[in-house]
Amino acid sequence: MPIYLLNDKLSFPPVEGAEDGIVAIGGDLTPERLLLAYHNGIFPWYSEEEPIIWHAPEERFILFPNELHISRSMKRVLNAACFSVSFDTDFAFIINQCASIDRKEQDGTWITPDMIQAYTTLHHLGYAHSVEVWKEGEIVGGVYGVSIGKCFFAESMFHTETNASKFALIKLVEFLKSRNFLFLDAQVYTEHVATLGAKEIPRSEFMLLLNEGLNGVSSIGSWNAKL
Repeated sequence: MPIYLLNDKLSFPPVEGAEDGIVAIGGDLTPERLLLAYHNGIFPWYSEEEPIIWHAPEERFILFPNELHISRSMKRVLNAACFSVSFDTDFAFIINQCASIDRKEQDGTWITPDMIQAYTTLHHLGYAHSVEVWKEGEIVGGVYGVSIGKCFFAESMFHTETNASKFALIKLVEFLKSRNFLFLDAQVYTEHVATLGAKEIPRSEFMLLLNEGLNGVSSIGSWNAKL
């Protein structure tokens, strides 16, 4: 089946027609299109030399707040109080660190300058959020993503201190649970997030959850002010 090419019209084809998880190619990263994509279970993921590629994998990697698993070693980290956490304190730093940090499993980054600009705009609009992990006055880890209704779509994370990104995810999931969020969408499988209790579910099941979560009241605006 041919891949759908987007034009200036603000629309996406049904995710059921995705070819190897790719729904469409092209379009733009305006806030309107990005929000529409998330409302339809779609996210952008591409390299700098490629056109924008929109994905909806057949298996979606989900962490339900009630199923958060904290290992004994992470409980020791939490109890040691060597890290502290904040929300929406420095979104720009977090997304730029996620873009620039070296990753063993990746050659380069998919967080292009256009992506940074697009998600920073979503942050200013109150939809994109960051979690900062601090140690001795410096940010040593974090995560950012998009919140719509009672759904959180985690985009990327980084750490410069061991366990700092896991700490960020745990604190994020605890925050989401306290606000009755249905799930954190980690998109595709990673062992790092799997250790916290995330699991793959069929796309059809994810779409039902998504529709339920979108009916919840959105928490638009800075989360820093809501802590």
